[in-house]
Amino acid sequence: MVVKLYGQVTAACPQRVLLCLLEKKIEFEIVHIDLDTLEQKRPEHLLRQPFGQVPAIEDGDFKLFESRAIARYYATKYSDQGTNLLGKSLEHRAIVDQWADVEVGYFNVLVHPLVMNLVIKPRLGEECDAALVEELKVKLGVVLDIYDNQLASNRFLAGDEFTMADLTHMPAMGYLMRTDINRIVKDRANMNRWWEEVTARPAWKKLMKMAGF
Repeated sequence: MVVKLYGQVTAACPQRVLLCLLEKKIEFEIVHIDLDTLEQKRPEHLLRQPFGQVPAIEDGDFKLFESRAIARYYATKYSDQGTNLLGKSLEHRAIVDQWADVEVGYFNVLVHPLVMNLVIKPRLGEECDAALVEELKVKLGVVLDIYDNQLASNRFLAGDEFTMADLTHMPAMGYLMRTDINRIVKDRANMNRWWEEVTARPAWKKLMKMAGF
């Protein structure tokens, strides 16, 4: 059964799921939901995702929304296929989960409003909150120092292998790296080395081609 993903391939949260599907070599079909016309708020999509966001998936009779939950589901369901994203032992999996939780609680809460102000608002003709951007940059710098320290002794965030801990960061990081504040990553040697390595993966390259980036 081919997984049906409802979303927009250029959006960060659908990209998280798509990257997981590509790493796991799972067949999928994209049903485009146009965010520019607020198609995600229409009644038919609210039946799939009651909060009016993307992505949502249908896999036979099974339905699920929230990108991180979907990615974890497929990483678990197809654990013996494609890239092992969950970790090889109970302890390794705990470290993977730890850094995946860090992405939610420390990274995304800063990067999301940065991307909104630096990328989305200008595209919509809205004014960027420059003061907020400067405040968020300082806070993100503190967080990325911790990441850089972690990557000083680890090839990837959760150890020597690429896992969900790395994957879940990549869509938002990709947007951040296409802004004029990308030096916040490039000037941190370990983070920059990590970013160059994870973005060299075939699954990421294929996703960026799909998105037209």
